Amino acid sequence: MAVNYSAAVKAARMQAVLDAIDASAPVATLEICSAAFAAVLATIPLSDPSFTRAADVLTMAGVPKSDTSADNTGTAAVARIKDGSGGTIVNNLTVGTTGTDIILNSTAITAGQTVTITAGTITHAA
Repeated sequence: MAVNYSAAVKAARMQAVLDAIDASAPVATLEICSAAFAAVLATIPLSDPSFTRAADVLTMAGVPKSDTSADNTGTAAVARIKDGSGGTIVNNLTVGTTGTDIILNSTAITAGQTVTITAGTITHAA
């Protein structure tokens, strides 16, 4: 049976996530990676604050956001958010062009190209 949380607990947990993302200077970053984090394809600096929170959902602030020179060539498969000191705060975000945590302009990334995030959300599980 799945574990369920009260609305108040979900909201508090998501606020803690947001606080952790924005705790360190410089700003947090979103890394777009190939499968199993084999390669970082693009690194996108986030705003400060990085997300807005409504109850148990975090919505990326300041989108669209871009990396104007992708680091590597590959297919975007997963993403993570690192705080300003490089510590991973959120891992295993889904990426795609629709219906995922992180919405990209394309999952086919070539080194040197611009990679744009058009939306991003993190939703608390049940």
